[in-house]
Amino acid sequence: MEDSKYFDEAQWMRILFLISDTDKWLRQTEANHFYQLPLRNHKKLLRKSWFLSAAALAHILERHYYKIARHPSTGKFTVDISSIAAYVRDAFHLQPFAVPQSCNVQRVLDTESIIGYDGSGNSVTVITVISDSSGNIITAFPGTIANSSFQNIAP
Repeated sequence: MEDSKYFDEAQWMRILFLISDTDKWLRQTEANHFYQLPLRNHKKLLRKSWFLSAAALAHILERHYYKIARHPSTGKFTVDISSIAAYVRDAFHLQPFAVPQSCNVQRVLDTESIIGYDGSGNSVTVITVISDSSGNIITAFPGTIANSSFQNIAP
């Protein structure tokens, strides 16, 4: 048995419950914030099998939203934030494909209208959404992964 004479169980449990309560509060605040977007079917962004966190959306906007001047060599969305969120939501229904040299998967949605430009400056109508195998969205960007051969994976 591990040496427990230096382990303060009561203090450890208080911190665990504080972390748990804070986590619940943050998740509820995050959901409420997403519900403010002028978008139908908000819950489809927050389901367990396809989850867009505030951190992932912030990452997407920081790197790929045209109003933020950071990361100039990356593709940029020129549509509004609610449209980006709607496209991410809609990509869930697509067949996932393996991301080359990664454990992640990608879904590529053709929106049939220009949504931005890729890293080379070409206008594009597609959005690529990268998620882990559990459906936690990692990022999304206009265009596709350069030089990738899409490998179909089981749904």
